[in-house]
Amino acid sequence: MGSPAVAGAGEPTAAPAAARQRYHPIAPGTTVNVRSGPGARYRSVRVLPIGATVPIFWQRPGETDSGAYGTSNVWDDIGVGEYVSDAYVKTGSDGYVAPRCA
Repeated sequence: MGSPAVAGAGEPTAAPAAARQRYHPIAPGTTVNVRSGPGARYRSVRVLPIGATVPIFWQRPGETDSGAYGTSNVWDDIGVGEYVSDAYVKTGSDGYVAPRCA
């Protein structure tokens, strides 16, 4: 996303450099649809192959989805106009691990 995340009282924050450089694995043996927005109702823009890893620049709430890592309404922004359900991404957390999208 082009806009900064909003922290606490609405103060914008930039995505930390570490979030831009760290890649998270997609669930083993799984291909994942990359969506144009935070939900399965959004158009699929591409498919991540088995063994893919993704950066997480921002995260935002969206449609609830179930995947290899449970059920979540968190969607990971992995590029401009590209979202994957956090339920398929190994982040080590059930919550947010990157700044939230505004």
